[in-house]
Amino acid sequence: MHKALGTMGIAFLATALAMAQQQAPQPQPARQNEPFLPGPASESQLARQIRHNLLMLPYYSIFDNIYFNLNGGVVTLGGVCPPEPPWDIKSEAAAAVKQVKGVTQVINNIKLLPLSPMDWQIRRAEVRAIYGDSEIGMRYGYQALPSIHIIVDNGHVTLVGVVDNEFDDTLIRTRANTVPNVFSVKDDLVVLHPGKKKENQ
Repeated sequence: MHKALGTMGIAFLATALAMAQQQAPQPQPARQNEPFLPGPASESQLARQIRHNLLMLPYYSIFDNIYFNLNGGVVTLGGVCPPEPPWDIKSEAAAAVKQVKGVTQVINNIKLLPLSPMDWQIRRAEVRAIYGDSEIGMRYGYQALPSIHIIVDNGHVTLVGVVDNEFDDTLIRTRANTVPNVFSVKDDLVVLHPGKKKENQ
């Protein structure tokens, strides 16, 4: 009887520990490997070349968000992109990474977003709201590939990429929330200089 109770107690503790681990916040290493985020000083040449090749994709736009994880020579691609026929960003990203010397395998987990006319309307409206603002457009819009990306999935907007300071982050989030027919706006922008004052102040 005591042996059975002891076994049950161990099983209960193991179950509780597993549940606690599931509920604990999980690290998000992928955030460190978005092309827009500068890698650490110790970043390998292989990772830098992968980052470069992804940024150089000819049809990679502000409506896409692609990141990568590197384990030895194995690259796992993640993120999302809308379907944009005749271009296939998902396949092109994998092909670009396979060209990097030292890459032995590419696992392509990039998610294709729904083909939704309403989502495309929201994307265009968000571009006007964010990049049409003089505070933002002048400093972030005039780049080959602007650093603020707008991901729309069934009416839900996620902002990803890089901004200079917290003032810009707040302004961009506020502008994004002015667009009609949006169910939610999630701000995943990375602020490079937290605590920095508004530019030119």
